[in-house]
Amino acid sequence: MRSRAAIPERTAVLGTAARLQTALDGPQSAIVLVDSLADAATVSNAYGPEHLEIQTADDDAVLADIDAAGAVFVGPSTPVSLGDYLAGSNHVLPTGGQARFGSGLSASTFLRPQQVIRYSASALDEVAAHIVALSTEEQLPAHGAAVTERTNR
Repeated sequence: MRSRAAIPERTAVLGTAARLQTALDGPQSAIVLVDSLADAATVSNAYGPEHLEIQTADDDAVLADIDAAGAVFVGPSTPVSLGDYLAGSNHVLPTGGQARFGSGLSASTFLRPQQVIRYSASALDEVAAHIVALSTEEQLPAHGAAVTERTNR
């Protein structure tokens, strides 16, 4: 395991040390110590990282607990730069924690999905009482009336 003390040494050889140090000192960067890999997954999901590298003794078990990351790089032979330049994963990823509710840019980003709902009269009859109960609780009587007028033929 590399320590925090190795960071200056590693960044100095890159030729962009000042820019990298600014990024590391920014509010988006931190070293977070946790008690378990499950805790690490919880922290990661709460943060919603743009890029997440998983390098553990059981990468797939940790991956199973991850549900909020723009791109996940699994194993010691899968650096972020592989995804950025060659592997075919998307390089336009959600930043600033947006991976908690959004995904990377893809062809589907440019599509406009729509939901189409179609019930038969008998199917509506089966659920009518539930809809009326919910609309009554929400104090939206017109929603309930839209159902009862169709079911009381």
